Amino acid sequence: MPHAGSVLINGFPERTVDIADRGFQYGDGIFTTLAVSRGLPLFLSEHLERLQRDAVRLGMESPDPELLAGEVARLAVGVSAGVIKIILTRGSGGRGYRVPVPAQTTRVVSLHPYPAIPSSRDSVGIAVRLCRLRLAVQPRLAGVKHLNRLEQVLARAEWEDETILEGLLLDVDGHVVEGVMSNLFVVKDGVVRTPLLDRCGVSGVMRGVVIRLATALHVPVAETRLGLEEIYDADELFLTNSVTRIRPIGRFESRDYRPGPLTGRLIAQLDAHIESEIARACGA
Repeated sequence: MPHAGSVLINGFPERTVDIADRGFQYGDGIFTTLAVSRGLPLFLSEHLERLQRDAVRLGMESPDPELLAGEVARLAVGVSAGVIKIILTRGSGGRGYRVPVPAQTTRVVSLHPYPAIPSSRDSVGIAVRLCRLRLAVQPRLAGVKHLNRLEQVLARAEWEDETILEGLLLDVDGHVVEGVMSNLFVVKDGVVRTPLLDRCGVSGVMRGVVIRLATALHVPVAETRLGLEEIYDADELFLTNSVTRIRPIGRFESRDYRPGPLTGRLIAQLDAHIESEIARACGA
């Protein structure tokens, strides 16, 4: 049975990657991270679709989704709660930035423990800070979850306070973009807003799921430019991530918030959807 730390490289249980691999040399690749609950990889089709879209954006060859799904399923067997990460790189090539032709994609699928989540998260919300680092604007990469994560590494290094669980990132022009590890949603007067990701940022799978759930509940949703004034003036704030799902914000900088009714409805709707998918997968 798979265990935390299990790794498949190109379908085989290995733990080494070629030193000439472009993912190692240049960060030339993409990745996605998904949760496993009671043996079911959650929102797997959405994660595989995102990998395909991102591969097209970078001009990479993408493996057959059924092949990746099979490898994910192998690692998810018997896992009550876990995290699976899928990495695709452009493969090994000679020295230099020029893309090798042909390029053979390297795929790495790995299983990790599920993180501890505070029991008070949904009722109290989490503490969030504003990061000093500003995201560079690069429309060519906007939305793509590529392997170049130095901005996030540097942003996360800004704080050691373990009571602060996330930081918000602005771009160089002062627009609110996302969290270091999540996407942001702002609720004001019954309307849900989330930053437009056409200049930078990562278009998360859970972000898309929550937009669909809100739309199904007939809640107005808008993808738009947001400034800090909209954050401070919000009725409710929450973050989304494929592993931690929906996290209400209880405190941002010096401003206190309370998890609100609309956030609660979305949490309940998401939890119910996941339970339904697990029951269906188990044949219940």
